[in-house]
Amino acid sequence: MVQKLLKSFKLVAEFVGVFWFLVMFITFLLQVFTRYVLNDPLGWTTELCLIAFLWFAFWSGGLLVRPSDQVRFDLLYSMASLKVRRLLTIVTTLSIAMVFLLGLPANVDFVTFMKIDVTSVMEIRFDYVFAVFVVFMAALVVRGILRTIRLMRPDWQDEL
Repeated sequence: MVQKLLKSFKLVAEFVGVFWFLVMFITFLLQVFTRYVLNDPLGWTTELCLIAFLWFAFWSGGLLVRPSDQVRFDLLYSMASLKVRRLLTIVTTLSIAMVFLLGLPANVDFVTFMKIDVTSVMEIRFDYVFAVFVVFMAALVVRGILRTIRLMRPDWQDEL
């Protein structure tokens, strides 16, 4: 039951990521077409591209990108034994989760404060634009805790 729910959540998260990528890509193509073919650029396309990129990057980074997909400098890490890798992974994962957890209230406060301002062309409230960063931070905290739990189980080698 839990696995089915997680699979459904992942599928929805992937669709949302694809949606924001498509919004960004189609808006970019429209921007190029109106600017260079029609010689009559649309002002809102740049703003929508930036918002879509922001949502795509933080949504995907927080909910979709696996630790194995991330770029890392692991020269010392790869030379260590499996038990040392496990310890290093636990320490770094918990450290990152803790930093994001400690910063979450201030970021929620700032994002909610940003409702007083809007974007220059489309007049979208900035709290809507930056809300995805709160989702990103919360997702990294939850994923960090879950990864640490998986590293404590008997089959922890699968997590490295």
